[in-house]
Amino acid sequence: MPSTVNVKSVTRNVGWSVLSKTGTFGLKFVTVPILARILTPEEFGTVAVALTVVQFLAMIGGAGLASALIIQREEEMDIVHSAFWANLAISMAMALGLFVFALPIATLLGAPDAAYLLRIMSLLIPLQLGGDVAYALLARRMNFSKDAAWSMISETVGALVAVIMALAGFGVWSLLGQLFVSALIRLAGLYAVSGYVPRLVFSFRRVWTLSRFSLGMMGSEIANFITFQSPMVVISRYLGLSDAGAYSAANRFSSIPNQIVLSAVMGVLFPAFSHMGEDRARRSQALMLSTQVTTVLLAPMMFGLWALAEPAMLVLFGSQWAAAWPVLGLLALSKGILTPCSTYVPYLKGIGQGAVLFWWAVIRAVVTTGAVAYGAINGSLVEAMIALCIVNVLTLVGYSWVVFRADRMPFFRGFFVSTRPMFAAFAMALAVRFLLERFGSHVPSAVLQLLVGAAIGGVIYLILMALMERKLLGKLQQMIRQRGAATPAPEPAE
Repeated sequence: MPSTVNVKSVTRNVGWSVLSKTGTFGLKFVTVPILARILTPEEFGTVAVALTVVQFLAMIGGAGLASALIIQREEEMDIVHSAFWANLAISMAMALGLFVFALPIATLLGAPDAAYLLRIMSLLIPLQLGGDVAYALLARRMNFSKDAAWSMISETVGALVAVIMALAGFGVWSLLGQLFVSALIRLAGLYAVSGYVPRLVFSFRRVWTLSRFSLGMMGSEIANFITFQSPMVVISRYLGLSDAGAYSAANRFSSIPNQIVLSAVMGVLFPAFSHMGEDRARRSQALMLSTQVTTVLLAPMMFGLWALAEPAMLVLFGSQWAAAWPVLGLLALSKGILTPCSTYVPYLKGIGQGAVLFWWAVIRAVVTTGAVAYGAINGSLVEAMIALCIVNVLTLVGYSWVVFRADRMPFFRGFFVSTRPMFAAFAMALAVRFLLERFGSHVPSAVLQLLVGAAIGGVIYLILMALMERKLLGKLQQMIRQRGAATPAPEPAE
């Protein structure tokens, strides 16, 4: 591998990634409520359904070749160029197929009115896949600061374009403008900072060598994609575009904390675990620490949003979305349940457990799709979200068992340590929810309910952390002191 991985380098790169995600998804914190007030649930639902198809095809088109490049021992340019041309050819074929079969695909999803959007958005596939190789080069070099800068620029400009177009009355086209502007700027930025210039070099043998790893990763990524996107398809199919729009808006907002932290952590930890090689003790230590830290950060955000979903929906999205507050709360709850799993996927990828990851991802996809469909067919959107929460409880236990078995750690010990912050956050959320239901009427303003509830929840959670996680907090404090006291050593040249 071309660079040395240690606590300092991982921390620095996670910091850059978190900064990037905080900036980009902080924009969504502002722009999603603004767009939700201007656009209708049907417009949100139509674009969300079309985007689901585009993202799915883009993921298949990549075939995991970029992930395979990251774990290569040497940066062989013949392999890099071959992966680029393979990605480009597959992406163009996918885009053409989506353009031709847009109407039957949209009809199958229960949204025939989205066919014209599918044709337009098919162009996003080569735009997204075109930057995969450049990103893989930055990732294997552990150079996430440059990617972070361009991510923030692309998302900022895209969000501004969306808001301006929506205010100007462009409706659904404002969401399309955001997607295309962000994709174009990020594509140009990745090539600028990676220094990669494609050349007319292609070797089928080289691509096949990468595919032996990437096909397993592709299978698990497809299964994970189905897990995350199947609720949208099921809701659109059985409950209509209005409920799909409500789900999309609530899901986009409730995903912001997860995407800020998890996207950053997972992107860095995968190459970091790969760098650690056969050092199991070091990997195990990194796994537990990263799992605890991400759970401490994420769990109170997600469970807190569940507790304050009613005033949050009214304040952020407006009165036209107020009735959908249980959907926002249940989505936040379902995501909060999975916070300890945040580091499991990059860990299994990094230690080469692709087959295990694939089969568990498939099981999760099947169970999630079936449960949400059962809830939607026999009830409503709320019942579908309750089913999702139940599935995620089972997913937490299942993934924990798989990971701790692969790590050769006793299950109950690992599960207790990794989920302890989550249960503390849930206890905090229950207290806030009780206080809101009991005394909320004395605080008539939804804004004040949100602010007071967040403040009370923060105090309760800090007290619980001081009582339950003294060892973890002490370790983090020690690491910060050592980092500050250490004399910076020159980093090896890439």
